[in-house]
Order: sequence, then structure tokens, then C-alpha cells
Amino acid sequence: MFPIKDNNPSKTFPFVNWLIILSNIIVFIYELRLGEKATMLFDDFALTPSKIPAINLDTILSPQITIYATFLTNTFLHGGFGHLIGNMWTLFIFGDNVEDRMGHSRYLLFYLLSGIIASFTHFYLYQDSTVPAIGASGAISAIMGAYMFLFPKAKIIFFIPIFFIIPLFIPIPAFIYLAFWFLGQFYNGTLTYYMGESSTGIAFWAHIGGFISGAILFRLFLKPKRKKEKIYY
Repeated sequence: MFPIKDNNPSKTFPFVNWLIILSNIIVFIYELRLGEKATMLFDDFALTPSKIPAINLDTILSPQITIYATFLTNTFLHGGFGHLIGNMWTLFIFGDNVEDRMGHSRYLLFYLLSGIIASFTHFYLYQDSTVPAIGASGAISAIMGAYMFLFPKAKIIFFIPIFFIIPLFIPIPAFIYLAFWFLGQFYNGTLTYYMGESSTGIAFWAHIGGFISGAILFRLFLKPKRKKEKIYY
């Protein structure tokens, strides 16, 4: 079962969404060119919670203050083709409509802020972790959270191969799909929190934090003329 598109065309060209997708692809190509040296890139730009020092005057005046940039830079790193394609495809489906409602600059700010919040959620729950966290899925989850309430009646078209031969396309209301997606993330996040972070290798709580932040904050980023429109809850 794989989402292939929605039935909700945007009214403006989502050039910021495409810019974000292109940026992630360029960074991934750079990772590939580094080969084994890519581990150095992850050391510097992935979010490793145990490396984040407590904030105090000494930290602020120290060159180590740059370590806090990893709350954002990690969202542009990916661990493989599947990781990148899955994230960018999801952003492609949901991002254009959210950008249409927010406007280009607001959408970019919303995306970056949501990525930071998602990273902080993961950091807060796994402060002693030595495992680098990477990926845009936290920020993309925020886009999904915003989409859920902005376009609850939109249909997400899913591709289901029957016996791997017969293609079946099923439309599912966005609100239903995204609500179940979030519940799945919450269930898995709760389970892995008690089992240990390394049990799956997926930062579910970054997804949860991103989704909740998007669902709560999206109203603050809507175009002024859109704020009076009806939002379905």
C-alpha cells in the first residue's frame, strides 16, 4: 500500500517545496561522493543527543555553540536511497498544498522551525543517545499535520498491487489516513521508547513531535487572507 498522489491541485507553483527537495537530493549526492568519509559528515551535521552540551554562558561563548546547528542540519541528511525517496515523495505529495495556503516565505519558515522542533523532541527523550539521528521526516511530519487540518476531505490515492500483478488504486480521505498514520507513529514510538532506541533505528518521536507541532502551529503561518477561511477540526 503506497500513496502515489492526492486529488488536491495547488493554485501556485510550489517552488520552495521543490527547492527543499532539490537541496536534500544535492546533499545526498554529496554524501555518495564522499563514500566512506560520509561518516565524518554525519559526525559534524547529524544530531547526536549525547554531544549536545547544556546551555550556559560558557557554552554560548564557546565555538562549540555551533553544535546546536545540528538540530536543523540533520534534517538534510539521509541514510540511503530508500530513506531519501520515501521522505521526498511524501513531501512532494503534501507540501505543495500547504505552501499554497501559507505562501512561499512562511512555508519555508514553517518547515525549518518544525524540523528543529522535531529534532528537539527526539533529543529531549534520548539525551544520552550516541546514535546519530538524520532525516527530513520530522519536518515532513509537520507538513502532514498541517495538511490533515487544512485539507481533511482531500483524497490520497493509494496503489495496492494485488498478488503483485493487478494494480488497485484506492482513494482514502486525508484526515483518516493521516490520523491513522499518527496513531501508528505514537504506538511505535511508545513501544520503542521502552524497548530502547536501537530496537528499530527509526526516530518515531521526531515524527510525533513534528506532526503535533505542524497541527498546532500551522494557523500562525497561513496567508492573512486565508485566516478567516473555515478550517475543519
